Amino acid sequence: FEEYEERMKDKRQKRKEERDKNIEAIIEKDKMEKSLAEKVEKGCLKCGCTLGGGVLPVWGLVSGLWYGTWLQYLSGKALPAGISEGIKEGLKQIFQIVREFRGIDDFPTITVSEMLSSGKFTKSVNLFDMVQHINYSLYNELEEGSYSQFWTYVSGIAEDVSITEFNTRHSANIAAVANAVEEGKAAAIAVEHAKYTHLYNAIGYSVLAILIIVFVMIIIYLVLRYRRKKKMNKKAQYTKLLEK
Repeated sequence: FEEYEERMKDKRQKRKEERDKNIEAIIEKDKMEKSLAEKVEKGCLKCGCTLGGGVLPVWGLVSGLWYGTWLQYLSGKALPAGISEGIKEGLKQIFQIVREFRGIDDFPTITVSEMLSSGKFTKSVNLFDMVQHINYSLYNELEEGSYSQFWTYVSGIAEDVSITEFNTRHSANIAAVANAVEEGKAAAIAVEHAKYTHLYNAIGYSVLAILIIVFVMIIIYLVLRYRRKKKMNKKAQYTKLLEK
């Protein structure tokens, strides 16, 4: 019986040593896996936080500043185009006014650049100012003798009619000029937008890609965290069984 007890004691000791080794191996392996899993989780979480909490706000700030600058650029492009179209329409309206009151169709050739030479039409177009400029600045530069009736009527408006009376008489002509200015601005803006459509698309795709990456990183982090905890619970239960 003593010999049997001794053999059983040796076997129990060997099993205990083997079990302790197994437990140590499991604990060591668990530590390594836990460390690796935590590093991966932290990497995913850090990447998601960096993109979501760092890159996107900065990107939003840069985009906002860029958009403000872009609006200023559009305004700078649109205004000259609108003024140019307004002057073209203004010349048509002046010729129409003279035609209606004088019954003539013979007009001098007046270009937009000649009208802009006054320096008055940099921010807006005023039909009365155009009449004034034609009378006082272009009379001596054009062939006034060939268009005597035109010059007589223009001179009469410029010198004898007040701006209030002129605006009251020719409100429809003034409205046509204002519409031409706005249409010219809109056309210039549309052209600029068409030029940079690819840039808008690229910005939108970039933001979308960042959001997708952040979303994927967070999902990976949550999945890894869930799997690690589940695996640790199973190993804890297994370790308890071995210790028993």
